[in-house]
Amino acid sequence: MNWQLSAPQTEAQWLAYYQLRWLILRAPWAQPKGSEQDELEAESFHRMVCTEDGEVVAVGRLHKVDEQTAQVRYMAVSDQWQGHGLGAMVLHQLEQVALELGMQRIILNARDTASGFYQKVGYSYLEPANSLFGIAHHRYVKTVSFSASTDLLQRWQSELQRTFWQKIPLSASMQLLVQSVDTHKICCSIPLEPNINLHQTMFAGSIYTLGTLTAWGMVWLLLKDQQLDGDIVLADAHIRYLKPVTDQAEGRCWRHQCQSDFSALGQQRKARLDIKVGIFCDDIQVAVFEGRFAVLPKK
Repeated sequence: MNWQLSAPQTEAQWLAYYQLRWLILRAPWAQPKGSEQDELEAESFHRMVCTEDGEVVAVGRLHKVDEQTAQVRYMAVSDQWQGHGLGAMVLHQLEQVALELGMQRIILNARDTASGFYQKVGYSYLEPANSLFGIAHHRYVKTVSFSASTDLLQRWQSELQRTFWQKIPLSASMQLLVQSVDTHKICCSIPLEPNINLHQTMFAGSIYTLGTLTAWGMVWLLLKDQQLDGDIVLADAHIRYLKPVTDQAEGRCWRHQCQSDFSALGQQRKARLDIKVGIFCDDIQVAVFEGRFAVLPKK
């Protein structure tokens, strides 16, 4: 199925968008038409997934709460298309909107039955929320950007570069550079020449190492941003190579894709977190690295 993800545009699309909201989120509790909308519709950001035939099968909305916080509401997926990743597709696009708006965090209220889904995609439990139609809800939150200032992030970028080259000699041999650190992501790169293989493309081990070090750098930044310290170690990882790398490779890791619960460190226990890195060449994704890291409390 070739899914089409967009914002509603035509009158017919808006009608279908709100119809799915009502069918999934209001009709089962005998709520009238119109109850699926509120006073924030006009100032919100709406996304929907359609089939090839134009049928609306998944919807979601995002609105600003304040200058740093956005809220996701009205997430709904057609019953017959549950389990196809459509909710994650809509949510990811709404998160991208939040990033473009410069938000630092996203909140949402979820039923018990949806809690597992939101935890899986990086949301952390915050507090109980108001029940709706007698159904218990819980508030979840996801941090999507670093809280540090741009100047401080630039200083951390320089410090991370020194850390790599001084404490991980392989990174200097590979000529790894911390290209950029901004409020939303870290980018690291390696040139082709010192990492070339007999096929005149990039050595797979170098691509793997680029993914590992970019992810390691993200964990390092997350700790810095929360004024914490710990020893970062890679516990498990795998990589999918999608295309040969024929030029400079760049590892990109986004803050909003990282779940960073370091509460265990305060109890002198190791914290665990999963990090995903996209590897790109000429802006085309050539590999996906996924690693599980442990952060050990300093002795």
